Order: sequence, then structure tokens, then C-alpha cells
Amino acid sequence: MSLALYGHPFSSYTQKVLIALYENGTPFEFRGLGPDSPHTADWLQRWPLRKFPVLVDGERTVAETSIIIEYLQLAHPGPVRLLPADAMAALDVRFLDRFFDLHVMTPVQRAVDGALSGDAARRADGLAFAQQKLEWAYAWLDTQLAGRTWAAGEDFTLADCAAAPSLFYADWTYRIPEMFAVLRAYRARLLARPSFARAVEEARAYRPLFPLGAPDRD
Repeated sequence: MSLALYGHPFSSYTQKVLIALYENGTPFEFRGLGPDSPHTADWLQRWPLRKFPVLVDGERTVAETSIIIEYLQLAHPGPVRLLPADAMAALDVRFLDRFFDLHVMTPVQRAVDGALSGDAARRADGLAFAQQKLEWAYAWLDTQLAGRTWAAGEDFTLADCAAAPSLFYADWTYRIPEMFAVLRAYRARLLARPSFARAVEEARAYRPLFPLGAPDRD
């Protein structure tokens, strides 16, 4: 088997790539990382920046989730095309992918980091920052997604791979208000998508690790 993915099932960015792999039924070996993982040394040798996931395809190592997914489409294409062939449509998808990573997942990570610090003031500051940023992101997305099945239209794309784990953990951090009904419905569709449902189920045992407290739902 040529493809191997280094990551952790509870990691949002690992899930982003897993969704892409599951969408196309792409065969791969998952090399889980953790305190006792036998794969840690190999992962650090391949990517000393200590970030995951990392994809290995034979002699090639690919880092950064959006690049990994684009690489998969080029080197291991499947029936689900996650980047449109049309260049302008692909640009829209890439923009939305960046939006979910930068404007949804990054504020969540700020809140998580604050909670992990063990400092009450940093926890409060992280949550306040995340809630403000997510409120803005939620409002924009609720308008942007109106009339669409998926983030960029009727086709499931790279943008949805980014959106699924981002909105999953964002809603745990600052629950999407009921007034944003379009966004809440979109998150529900993502949870029902078999590729993401599988990733969520595979990570279920790790929910006690969520430092803000995982809700009893999803």
C-alpha cells in the first residue's frame, strides 16, 4: 500500500483529509500519532515542524491539508472531484476552504489553547475571542449558504472537507445560534454525510480530551 496518513482521529485537520479519502474510497494506511505511537519518530523525520496530518505516497511526503487533498485529486483521483475543473469555480472552493480553516477553526483553536493552558484568565480570553470571531463567521456563512446544498453549490468539495470538522468543533465551542438556521442545517447535512459520519465515529472515544468539555450530542 503506497498511501499512509499520519495523524490523530480527534484532530480536526486529520478529519479534513480523512473525509477526502473516504469520499473516494481511496485505500490508505492510517498511522495514528500519540504518546506511545511507534510512528512518531518517522513522522518527525518526515515533517519536523511537528504538525499533522502528513500524507506519504511512496517517496513523496505531502503536508498541509488543502495541499494534501489537491494532491490526492491529482495523483489518486476518484469518482468525487473535490476541486472543480473550471478554474474560477475552483478559486471559489479554495476561498471557502481558507475561510473555514482561518475564520472558523483558528478561533476554535484559540479557545482550546486557552483552556489547555490551565490559566483561568487565558481560558476566558480565548473563549471571548472565539465567540466574537465565530459570531461574525456564522453570520456571513448563514447568508452565503442560502440556497446551497454544500458550501460551494450542489457538489461536495474541498470546502466541505474543511467545513465539516471546523463547524463540528466550533459548535462545541460557541453553539451556532438558532437565528442562523441555514448554517445549522448545513452542519446537520455534514454530520449525515457518510464520510464525515465515519470520521466522527472513529474519534468518539477521544471526546473526553476536548478541553472545553464535549457536549452530549453529535
